[in-house]
Amino acid sequence: MARYILSVEIQPLEEGGYMATCPAIQGCHAEGQTISEALDNVEDVARILLELRREDGLPLPEGLRQPEPDTVLHGELLLTVSAP
Repeated sequence: MARYILSVEIQPLEEGGYMATCPAIQGCHAEGQTISEALDNVEDVARILLELRREDGLPLPEGLRQPEPDTVLHGELLLTVSAP
């Protein structure tokens, strides 16, 4: 089983919830009520799209990276703190 590092963009939606998009994979986007749910959903979509490409004998999209054994992933966290 191959592992890849994917960049993901997350945007809040006007109607509520979040949209997660993986720009390296055409059509790879998913919504969720929370950031965590949107990330889980886009992970599933990315996996399915990559598996379908392999089944169809298509090359994987450029921009995918395979992690080194000691790879440390970095991310950002959106935090809301209420004032006293």
